Amino acid sequence: MQRVHYEDDHVAFGELAGDFATKQIAPHIECWEDAGIAPRDVFAAAGAIGLLGFAAPEQFGGLGIKDFRYNQILIERCMEAHAGNVGLSFAVHNDICLPYLADIGNPEQRERWLPGFVRGELIAAIGMTEPGAGSDVAGIRTTGVDAGDHFVVNGAKTFITNGQNADLVIAAVRTSPDRHTGLTLMVIERGMPGFERGRNLDKLGLHCQDTSELSFMDVVVPKANVLGEVGRGFEYLMRNLAQERMQIAVGSLGRARAAVQWTVDYVRERTAFGKPIGALQNTRFTLADAATEITVAESFIDRCVMQLNAGLLTAADAAKAKLWATEMEFRVLDSCQQMFGGYGYMREYPVARAAIDARVTRVYGGTSEIMREIIGRDLALDPTKESA
Repeated sequence: MQRVHYEDDHVAFGELAGDFATKQIAPHIECWEDAGIAPRDVFAAAGAIGLLGFAAPEQFGGLGIKDFRYNQILIERCMEAHAGNVGLSFAVHNDICLPYLADIGNPEQRERWLPGFVRGELIAAIGMTEPGAGSDVAGIRTTGVDAGDHFVVNGAKTFITNGQNADLVIAAVRTSPDRHTGLTLMVIERGMPGFERGRNLDKLGLHCQDTSELSFMDVVVPKANVLGEVGRGFEYLMRNLAQERMQIAVGSLGRARAAVQWTVDYVRERTAFGKPIGALQNTRFTLADAATEITVAESFIDRCVMQLNAGLLTAADAAKAKLWATEMEFRVLDSCQQMFGGYGYMREYPVARAAIDARVTRVYGGTSEIMREIIGRDLALDPTKESA
């Protein structure tokens, strides 16, 4: 089915992104996975050709175009090129962190951070998850005590993507006891005394994404580093969660689509009992189901992207997109991996790495169970609350 939501500019941008991913990321993936981190210079190389911070205003080096279709096609092309891990590191930088800096940052902050952000010289991370607070954002315990012209921050974050590379950590900090009006966003910068990075976590998948523990011990954060207004952090986080979840849905769709193509190519060449595996009815039916699920998911996700662009995407619809795409991805990758037989268990095959990488998508950005809770609440199933 022809996709109609991309225009010529998006296709051209996608060709640029695909060429970069194929030539400058994919050949190094295995080495970077062994190292557990992608080098900083890959961000600079991406920034040099306009793949980072493109939604930032033009005066700071961006295109000044807030159109999530560019974000979407960048992720898709990275997935197709077997470069999805680094592509998702870019996505955290572009899709999750940029809106906080560009939309709620004041003029001085934008001038200070955005040019380096767009060039890939300042790498960003979002510091929400804590050892005792994952999907429950309101349960964040990292504290920021007002000390006049600065806050003193103490606490810890975990599972932070870009955690080792990050120069700017947009941290959610508790500045008062109230669960929802007690959070404030602050930018904690590389080199601030008391800001320490723990180990680069040994994950099941996404090996070349640096994912880290961060600790803050009496970190002095100037009030000039507060994003937006004190006490409105929870509101800002909730506002951007729809885009974060769309980024995950887009990545899951792209990974599933790539896996089906790898599998189609493989079963055309691999033979069993004197004929290609692709000639067997079970193979055809399994891949037909996978292709159908992907096409249906693609239609809904593309529609959600357009709703996101228009400022109309609801939390429930973003949750539906993430829930369906990530669960579909897991089913499709399991079926595709099975088609490879023993080779599907070898990490030298992209389908094996993709299957491992996909496991986390049903967890981060809000678990599948949390997505179902959001969708269920939107159905107004409890008449006592509805009438209250």
